[in-house]
Amino acid sequence: MANRYALRMEHPHSWTVFDVFTGQPVELKQQLMVGLNTRDADAMVDRLNGRDVKRRAKATRKP
Repeated sequence: MANRYALRMEHPHSWTVFDVFTGQPVELKQQLMVGLNTRDADAMVDRLNGRDVKRRAKATRKP
């Protein structure tokens, strides 16, 4: 299963979390995930991909 979220370096030490399917930056709570430091960006991608894996697994389960 492909990860839905990834990182893109915008400037040295400045990262954007984006949706690989749309190419758009992720927006959470009306805030774009742009200009993040490496540690925060990595953590956000891990968290979002973890949630997405669970969501997709739940959607494919049969009742």
